Amino acid sequence: MLDRFNRNINYLRISVTDRCNLRCRYCMPEEGVKLISHNDILTYDEIVAFTRVAVADGINKVRITGGEPLVRKGVTELVRMLSEISGITDLSMSTNGILLTEYARGLADAGLMRVNISLDTLDPVKYSYVTRGGDLQAVLNGIGAAQEAGLRPVKINCVIKSTPDGEDARNVAEYCMREGLEVRFIRQMDLASGTFSVVHGGSGGDCARCNRLRLTPEGMLRPCLFSDMGFSIRELGAKEALRRALEAKPKRGIANHVNGFYNIGG
Repeated sequence: MLDRFNRNINYLRISVTDRCNLRCRYCMPEEGVKLISHNDILTYDEIVAFTRVAVADGINKVRITGGEPLVRKGVTELVRMLSEISGITDLSMSTNGILLTEYARGLADAGLMRVNISLDTLDPVKYSYVTRGGDLQAVLNGIGAAQEAGLRPVKINCVIKSTPDGEDARNVAEYCMREGLEVRFIRQMDLASGTFSVVHGGSGGDCARCNRLRLTPEGMLRPCLFSDMGFSIRELGAKEALRRALEAKPKRGIANHVNGFYNIGG
C-alpha cells in the first residue's frame, strides 16, 4: 500500500490491551489510568478478521503490543491465529519480559518469530524505581527463555534521556553484545508535546520512511503515533478504515492528545 507521500505501508502494530503489570514512570502516571471496558476491547476474532484484510491489501509485518500483551488472557492463541494468515512474513511482539519465562516456549510454538523486550538499566534498584516495583531478574530470565525458545533475534528497547552514552545505556549495550542481543536506543518521547526522534539502531521516528499503521485495543486504526486521527474498524469496516487511514497518514507526526503509550504500543 502506498500512501500519498509514496511510502510503502506494510507494517501493522496491534495493541491488544491497555493493561500492564508495570507502571513505568515515562509511560503511566503513578495513580494509573482509566482502563478501557472489557466490552469495548476488540475480540481476537475481530483482530484476526481485520488483519486478514490488511494483509490482502499489502501488510506483511505484524507486531503485537500493549500495554503489556502477555497480561491479556489467551494471547498465545491470538499468535497462533495470526500466524496462520498467509502473507505475514514477520510476526513479532513487544513485551516488558516479566512473563516471558512462562510464555516464551508457547509463543514460539504458536508461530511468533521474535520479540522486542524493554530494558532501560541493569541496576535492579534503578529498574525497580523506573518501573515502580518491577523485578529486573524476571526480565533477564525472560530474555534467556526467549533465546532458548528460538524467538530470534531478541531485540532490546532501551529508553534514554538524550544519548546512548549514559552509564545505564552503555551497560545495556555491553550486556547485549555479550548475550548476542540487538539493542535499540529510544529517546524518551512525549505524545502530547510531539517530542520524538529517530531511534538509534532502528527505523522508528524517521517520518520520511514510516511504514506503519496502528490498531488500538478498542478498534481505532491510527495512521500516525503522533496524531489524534483514528478510524473505527467496527463502524467503518476494515477496508474503509484502511483506506481512510492510508489517505490521512501525515507527512510528519505532530502530537497525540487522545492516547498514551500504555494503550497504543509506542
